[in-house]
Amino acid sequence: MDGLRVVPTWRHGHERLYVCLPDGRNIAWYDREAARVNLLGEDREDEVLRALQPFITGPVTVGPPPVPTPAELARLALHPDDDLAPNRPGEALLVALDRDPGPVRRLRADPRRRALEAEQAVGDALDRLDGAGWHALHSVPLPGGDRVHHLLIGPGGLFALHTLYARKQRVTVADPLVTVGRRDPYPLLRRVRADADRASYALTAEVRPVLVLVAPARVSVPSPPREVRVLTDTALEALSHQGGTLKPADVEALHAMARDRNTWGRV
Repeated sequence: MDGLRVVPTWRHGHERLYVCLPDGRNIAWYDREAARVNLLGEDREDEVLRALQPFITGPVTVGPPPVPTPAELARLALHPDDDLAPNRPGEALLVALDRDPGPVRRLRADPRRRALEAEQAVGDALDRLDGAGWHALHSVPLPGGDRVHHLLIGPGGLFALHTLYARKQRVTVADPLVTVGRRDPYPLLRRVRADADRASYALTAEVRPVLVLVAPARVSVPSPPREVRVLTDTALEALSHQGGTLKPADVEALHAMARDRNTWGRV
C-alpha cells in the first residue's frame, strides 16, 4: 500500500500520530505516551509500521484499539456544557470578577481576588498530582449557590477541599471556629464538613473534608477537629501518599460521575 501519510494531532494534551490513506481515512494511530500503535485493520500492520518508522522511539505495542471502559464511555457521552473537568481553579470567582470587576480604586483589596489567589495556588498543586493517579475537579457547583472549592479523587480516596486565604497571618482552628489574624472567629468547619457530606451523598462514597490554609504565618490547632483535616498549601502532597483505598477502575468511575454537572443537582 503506497501513499500513507502520518498526521500529528493533539488530543486532551497528548500527541497522537495518525496514519491516513490518500483519501484521508485513518487506518491507525500511534500514541507516544502509551507506546502503542492502534490498528484498525491487522492486514495493514507492515505498511503502517513502515510509515511510522521515522517517528517511533523504542519498543511499542501493536494491536487493535483498546475497548473503552464504562468510565470512558460515560465521559464520551457527556455534553461539553455539563463537563466540570475543564473548570479552572477558582472558576466561579473568575466568572464573577469578569462580570463585576468592582471599583478600580479602593482602600482594601477585593476579598474575591484574595480568595481567587488561594484557590489558584491550591488548584495548581492538586493538578500536579494528576500523573500519580489522582484527578482534581475545581469549583464544583452545589445547589443554592454553594460550591466545593476542589474535589480530589485518587487511590487514597476522595477529599473535598476548602481553601482559606491567610497570607502572613496567624490562624487558630478551634472546632468549629476558625480565626484568621485579628478577625472575629467564625464556624467555618461546619461548612467544610457540610460540603463534604453533600459530596458524599452525590457520589455515594465517603468524601473526607479538608481545610487548606494558604500561606499562613502560623497555625495553631489546640486539638484535632472532628473529621476535618487541616493542611497548608505547601503540604498538599501528603494527600497523594495515601493509597490502598480505591482501585484505578474505581477512581476513573468516580471521576466520570463527579465531572458530570447533573450529579450535583440534587444535593
